[in-house]
Amino acid sequence: MSQTFTPYIMFPGNADEVFHYYQAIFGGELQIGHYSDVDTSKFSFDPPAEAVSHAELDGGLIHLAGGDGIAGPGRTLPPLDSDVYSFLIGLDSVPEAEALIAKLTGTGATVSMPFALAPWGDHYGQVTDRFGVMWAIVVPGTR
Repeated sequence: MSQTFTPYIMFPGNADEVFHYYQAIFGGELQIGHYSDVDTSKFSFDPPAEAVSHAELDGGLIHLAGGDGIAGPGRTLPPLDSDVYSFLIGLDSVPEAEALIAKLTGTGATVSMPFALAPWGDHYGQVTDRFGVMWAIVVPGTR
């Protein structure tokens, strides 16, 4: 049996936009389904038909899954913007990392930590995309 780890993010109603954006940034094959595509008659909640029931981006730089979070009555989804998690992308060269950072910041991301040579020998930096997700970028140094 093969084992995998895939982060899964519940977005606050904009998963369709987010996954198409991530495909444009990171590449890969996108599969996306909406609640209008499934029988929801036995669900204990009533999701909007246009909400994303499941999306998966595979290949390119990342493997990520998610969908639209459906908050119950009287509940709201928490914001994604947080300093307590990030997704680490390892690249082979500083120019590749700088190009990815430029691509992200050119589409609304902000630099959370400048990309530079870190004390432990790697080049490292952090960028928070326009949806509140932090991406840590690393290029291993020679040790």
